[in-house]
Amino acid sequence: MSQKALGIAAGLDRFVASTRINRYELGVHKADFLIAIRLAEVLNVPAAYFYAEDDQLAELIIAFHRTGIRKRAAIVKLAKG
Repeated sequence: MSQKALGIAAGLDRFVASTRINRYELGVHKADFLIAIRLAEVLNVPAAYFYAEDDQLAELIIAFHRTGIRKRAAIVKLAKG
């Protein structure tokens, strides 16, 4: 998906969508939480993914998000020890 298509799908104006997404990716600007939520919906990831402190945590967040409800309970139980 292009930066422009992603931005438009997330509700950004089509004339600035590509530039805004590019600046978010480069860290020039930070997306506010509402934009992060819309981007997450388009990309089928939870907004928490964007705020993960490292790649392993990001992978875990996505895996948990895409796992069924029954397996989620087991994962949480396992994580609690």
